[in-house]
Amino acid sequence: MMQAKSLAKTVPPGLHFIATPIGAARDITLRALDILAGSDILAAEDTRTLRHLMEIHGVALNGRPLWAYHDHNGEAVRPRILAALAEGKSVAYASEAGTPLVADPGYQLSKAAIAAGHVVLAAPGPSAVLAALTVSGLPSDKFMFVGFPPNTSAARLSFLSEMAQIPATLVFYESPKRLSKLLTDMVTSLGEERRAVVCRELTKKFEETTRGSLGELVAVFDGVAIKGEIVVLVDRDHKAKADPITVETALRSALAQMSVKDAAAMVAESLALPRRDVYQVALNIVKDR
Repeated sequence: MMQAKSLAKTVPPGLHFIATPIGAARDITLRALDILAGSDILAAEDTRTLRHLMEIHGVALNGRPLWAYHDHNGEAVRPRILAALAEGKSVAYASEAGTPLVADPGYQLSKAAIAAGHVVLAAPGPSAVLAALTVSGLPSDKFMFVGFPPNTSAARLSFLSEMAQIPATLVFYESPKRLSKLLTDMVTSLGEERRAVVCRELTKKFEETTRGSLGELVAVFDGVAIKGEIVVLVDRDHKAKADPITVETALRSALAQMSVKDAAAMVAESLALPRRDVYQVALNIVKDR
């Protein structure tokens, strides 16, 4: 087993956010292991999960403090972390799984540390959002992470209706117990033809990715008891038409960096518009300069 002494490197003072595996323990980065081995203080959303991860990779705690920091104790623990940072300590924070601050209590800690003038650094790595987007087959040029939808159907339908016209791939987290209800409400709010993907247990042994229209996915998961971590992705509405101001604004931004042809092609693809029409608008913008 690798000893912490061989891993330990000098970790500079500041708050270090560490991305941890969402399933496969070997997905952790070497830099994250260095920070875990060398930080003065460790903080974690779930200390048991972090201890186990460190044991797998041979990183010893060696008597260093390991503080729990989560939604239920953040107000009480945050001042202790800020005090340690004020003393010039290095503090490493790890969420239970994935990248801190993404559906994670680390935001308030980051906000407070920045407000107090402390250094805040990130050791990037695993992310369920990005892993799901990678395997989904849906457009990745624009995407929006919207977290967990509301629990009740009425609130969920209102929430989804606000997302209907967003010109981006939507990424949701959801409980497996509510997946079927979410998909049903998505059909109501977004339409049954919208392309969507359900990812389950990403990077784990029983990883599954199910693709289809929302209507098809409702049928697939209706009455099916499933377990595990769920990510749902929904394509933008390609039937929606962008207003002229949106098209012109996007073109002006693109034309500042690329040719008329390339700018028109990029904007047409991102807004799901006919390339010929967008090209003509681009020509008019250049002509009026």
